[in-house]
Amino acid sequence: MIKSILLVVFLALVATWYLSFLASRLDRLHHRVETSWEHLDALLQRRAAIALEISHSNDLDPATSLLLTASAYQAREANIVERSEAESSLSQSLKLLRIEENENPTGLDPQLLEELTRITEKISVGITIHTEAVMSARALRTRPLFRIFRLAGHAPLPMRYSFEDDIL
Repeated sequence: MIKSILLVVFLALVATWYLSFLASRLDRLHHRVETSWEHLDALLQRRAAIALEISHSNDLDPATSLLLTASAYQAREANIVERSEAESSLSQSLKLLRIEENENPTGLDPQLLEELTRITEKISVGITIHTEAVMSARALRTRPLFRIFRLAGHAPLPMRYSFEDDIL
């Protein structure tokens, strides 16, 4: 009788430890999603700042400068709901700039264009990391054990933004 009670207590302790381990694993994934988003957000803000610097260049025609300035300000000031549309708009404006750059390669500051290229590559890596973190957290949260025992607590479901697909 005592052996069976000890066995039940031991199994309950192991199950509790396992559920705690799974909850902390999910918490780490949520933290990874948050930090990857913060890093990606910083890169996107830097891209908008570079776009503003380019838009203030004297070598850029006024229409393109106005479009780029408006898109950059919109991307910098957008709240989370409007962010996807604002980033897509800035990406489209920068694509117009690249077409112009090919037509007139000496018109703009080469250091700014090089920095824009570097930041675009970093954004590509940041998007990959963020997407992977979101997919991992979502995959874990859909498992039955996580739903039954509500191991995610009240944490919101991690999400991807639509601009991540067309930003580059």
